[in-house]
Amino acid sequence: MAITGRAVALVALGIVVVVLSPAPGATFVLVNLLVVALICVDVWLAGQVRACTFARSGPTAARLGQPVPLVLTVANNGTRTVRARIRDGWPPSAGARPRVHRVTVPAGERRFLETTLNPTRRGDRMPVRITVRSLGPLGLAGRQGRHHCPWRVRVLPPFSSRRHLPAALARLREVEGEVAIRGGGAGSEFDSLREYVVGDDVRTIDWRATARHHGSVVVRTFRPERDRRVICVLDTGRTSAGRVGDVPRLDHALDAALLLTAVALRAGDRVGLVAHDSTSRISLPTSRDNGLLARMSDAMATLEPALVEADHAGMASAVLRNASRRALVVIFTELVPAVIEDGLLPALPTLTSRHTVLVAALRDPRLDELTAGHGDVHQVYAAAAAEQTLLRRRELTEALRRRGVEVVDVAPAHYAALVTDTYLTLKARGRL
Repeated sequence: MAITGRAVALVALGIVVVVLSPAPGATFVLVNLLVVALICVDVWLAGQVRACTFARSGPTAARLGQPVPLVLTVANNGTRTVRARIRDGWPPSAGARPRVHRVTVPAGERRFLETTLNPTRRGDRMPVRITVRSLGPLGLAGRQGRHHCPWRVRVLPPFSSRRHLPAALARLREVEGEVAIRGGGAGSEFDSLREYVVGDDVRTIDWRATARHHGSVVVRTFRPERDRRVICVLDTGRTSAGRVGDVPRLDHALDAALLLTAVALRAGDRVGLVAHDSTSRISLPTSRDNGLLARMSDAMATLEPALVEADHAGMASAVLRNASRRALVVIFTELVPAVIEDGLLPALPTLTSRHTVLVAALRDPRLDELTAGHGDVHQVYAAAAAEQTLLRRRELTEALRRRGVEVVDVAPAHYAALVTDTYLTLKARGRL
């Protein structure tokens, strides 16, 4: 049974009547009996909570930052009208609005309640329970009960770097020579034959085809190699939990991996995904079908940083199992000595001997801001510490490049775009 504010107000009114009555004792008894009687009648006339059934409908997946409209269907299978307050309980990170619905459902009918979720985190969001408070016609009291109506909304990574996709695809068309007038393109894979024009490299002349064409010089055109392999490796160790611009490093890496995947698939290459810390979290084999981007987003949705040191030897083994042929291995990690010197450098030879390796690191723009501060003693010390950190990152970058590793170390605003641009540059040079 549930008591409402009206019942409390009725009791307060009864107290006033008792105080003003010439016979307070008898009035007190009568008032109490009247209040109890009204509450009992109201509860008896309230609709049955157990007679209500619930069903949900709506999307089961959405990207972070997008509203998710859901519909909760309430059916009254009882014999009395249900005048209810229904609280659809979701975890706080789901951002459900409104939280309480007021609805009247006559016997044998149903009503539809709309709830909009505004999730604040990736992952699966599921309702806890539905609490129904069915009130009587007087609104003094009612019946209360709980129902469970399971549902799951998977909140996918936001893919905010999608805005860079048109520029990346335009660069891809330039690399492949697909412009208004098709040029020679870049790369080493034979594409077609055409007549020589002034400015063509004489080394591309095909003398056998020229001899067959009687008087016209024919050149070979090339395009970047297709059907190459790209492996996105996510370091989900403790450093990936650090925040840059109030967003975890892992989320920045997920965004950059999605943009790289979208462009690589459009370029005709195969893409795979490995997420590893002390153990393997995700391992998607290389593929180039149209559903790969959706599968990657779905797998990334529930991925969270693990507060452990990453096992880079195990990470290298997972990559080698995933890629039997030569591939571009893009490792999304952090440029700190504990990760690079103690973990990644010893494991690099097994990767660089068979694959092209790109280390994609995210630099906190706060470091550049601190190096410019010289106003007081505190700012000078902060600037010195920031400069020392940047110097250490440059040393680690040089150590990686001496071992034949490409390195990207930029701020979040250019992170995803530069990783993809580096991939296109390597593709144009035939290094995939």
